[in-house]
Amino acid sequence: MKITWLGHASFRIEIEGAVLLIDPWLEGNPSFPKGKEDAALSGATHILVTHGHGDHASSTLTIAKERGIPILCIHELSEQWSATQGVETIGFGKGGTVTLGKVAVTMVNAVHSSSVDFAGGRPTYAGSEAGYMIAGEGHTIYVSGDTDIMADMDWMGDFYNPDIGILCCGGHYTMGMEGAAYAARRYFDFKTVIPCHYGTFPILAQSAQPLVDALPDVDVRTPAVMEAVEI
Repeated sequence: MKITWLGHASFRIEIEGAVLLIDPWLEGNPSFPKGKEDAALSGATHILVTHGHGDHASSTLTIAKERGIPILCIHELSEQWSATQGVETIGFGKGGTVTLGKVAVTMVNAVHSSSVDFAGGRPTYAGSEAGYMIAGEGHTIYVSGDTDIMADMDWMGDFYNPDIGILCCGGHYTMGMEGAAYAARRYFDFKTVIPCHYGTFPILAQSAQPLVDALPDVDVRTPAVMEAVEI
């Protein structure tokens, strides 16, 4: 398995022969290096979108159209995009599981908001925000999406038992470093944690070192953008 950070909350996950793009925000992402688009997208089989905000979903339609890749997302956003954008979507809901070959993708709850900007810059309802549990190769990855700490993490950690956590931790719009560390300690038994949603803008935390320090018994990886973490 290879997990490659594409900057901000964007990831490329190579697992069980599938190549999953998680919230692939490339155009306009100040953390993503120009000229690396093909390397980031090569061989991609599916796009997973956690919610409609521009720093997560604004590159999705372009990538899906240019490369013929289906988009997995919440039902309402799926309906919008399939009806108006001419892309293939797989819409489902929280608790639902979609099987992609040998990979099982389950949508789970998050606490945030979700909208997309259409004509005139007006925010339009885009269904509910979500996270994902991705199971394959003997591992389960929890992709938190944008969220605060929530009580649902208790049963999610117990029921899905993810050993890898991709956790937002930049603060202001999501839980911060202390919150992510608290959630990891209290609700999960992660062997590996990869932080995200930090360092992109001045308003966010600029270093994940507080998370590293707070989880001394967890392998907290802080890869450079486009550096693959192999598990």
